[in-house]
Amino acid sequence: MKCLTRYARVSVVFAVIFAVWFCLSPPGVAQTQSAAEVKTTLDNIWVLIAAILVIFMNAGFAMIETGFCRRKNAVNILSKNLIVFALTSLAFWATGFAWMFGEGSPLIGNGAWFLSGTRESYGLGNSTLTVPTFFLFQTAFAGTAATIVSGTVAERIRFRAFVLFSVLLTGIAYPITGHWVWGTDGWLSALGFIDFAGSTVVHSVGGWAGLLGAVFLGPRLQRYQEDGVLTPMPGHYMSLAMVGCMILWIGWFGFNPGSTLAANLDVAYIAVTTNLAAASGLLSALLLSQLVFGKPDLSIGINGVLGGLVAITASCNAVTYSSAVFIGAIAGLLILVSVIFFDQLQIDDPVGALSVHLVCGIWGTLAVGIFSVASSFNQLMIQLFGVMVIGGFTVMLSGFFWLILKLLLGIRVSAQQELLGLDMSEHGSNGYWGFDEYTPSQNDF
Repeated sequence: MKCLTRYARVSVVFAVIFAVWFCLSPPGVAQTQSAAEVKTTLDNIWVLIAAILVIFMNAGFAMIETGFCRRKNAVNILSKNLIVFALTSLAFWATGFAWMFGEGSPLIGNGAWFLSGTRESYGLGNSTLTVPTFFLFQTAFAGTAATIVSGTVAERIRFRAFVLFSVLLTGIAYPITGHWVWGTDGWLSALGFIDFAGSTVVHSVGGWAGLLGAVFLGPRLQRYQEDGVLTPMPGHYMSLAMVGCMILWIGWFGFNPGSTLAANLDVAYIAVTTNLAAASGLLSALLLSQLVFGKPDLSIGINGVLGGLVAITASCNAVTYSSAVFIGAIAGLLILVSVIFFDQLQIDDPVGALSVHLVCGIWGTLAVGIFSVASSFNQLMIQLFGVMVIGGFTVMLSGFFWLILKLLLGIRVSAQQELLGLDMSEHGSNGYWGFDEYTPSQNDF
């Protein structure tokens, strides 16, 4: 009763404050905003909410990567996924945003660094969005590209090497190719290349960078035997991975619908195409897993959801519902096929990020030329050209970054550290204290 009385008093106080404000407000204050001003406010509120949804996707990525990997590396994986958004925020604020959205050149933007320019200098002259709103939304996208790399290099990369590469990717490489497509004067956009929300701009770029990282690092110890036999290294916490998958599924309703950059009727349509692709990706991945392994594999199903989401991202605003289902279903099939393909090449990808983001990102970008309202053979060729150009540039630049880091600092932990686990060797911590009769310590190596 005392608690209820306290709440009642607080409610009365707020009611009195509101009544006083309302009575003292000038007549007609509610009518002072024009329709254009109301639209500007709603657009910014919606995109801000979408940005928050995309930022929260970092939690989903962290959960999936942690669940898919061994528990001796849990703290390391969580640390990478936590710090990557902080690094992205600062790198994108310093240079990335200006290079990606600044006007003046088809190759790279030349807007003001450190967010010191005007709306016009960042290509927002014809938009209702403010610079802070647009910056936060795009920062969330840049963080996604860097997070993808974390999964491909998991369980054997030095923490400091990952930190430095994330800064280079989000501060330099990602903004340059992003400008080609999303900059107001980007040359690929002028050519007719379409990527609505980032199947290539975000996901494939992160996938290409992660692929080079996996190649430079090499596979985890004992992952592939001399006779080519694959050693299973199953994830330790599938419940966590499944929850992470659902967080990403929900977060994608900010990723794709938010890319309208306005609160309009397209938002709901895009949300539906996005959801249908995710659902069909899950079902097709599980079906193929049943046919190949005799049982539906949960990890393949989780990546099937993500593959469908990645694939629909490029065309979610311009395909029919049935086309969205087909795009997602093909992505789900590609997940298992590409996982087997990369293992045959002995490219170790602990969480399947290459299959999800690189392979399905390419498929989704090409699907624009097949299923969207702009579909044609010419459009398909433009999409293919864009995929090749962005992929080639990202491979060269990220490969250069990895090589420099490898020569100057070293990018891989020692064999002893890897066997012990990166939690202890890199962080001096353990994600599961008290769960074992014996807990390793730094003195063990």
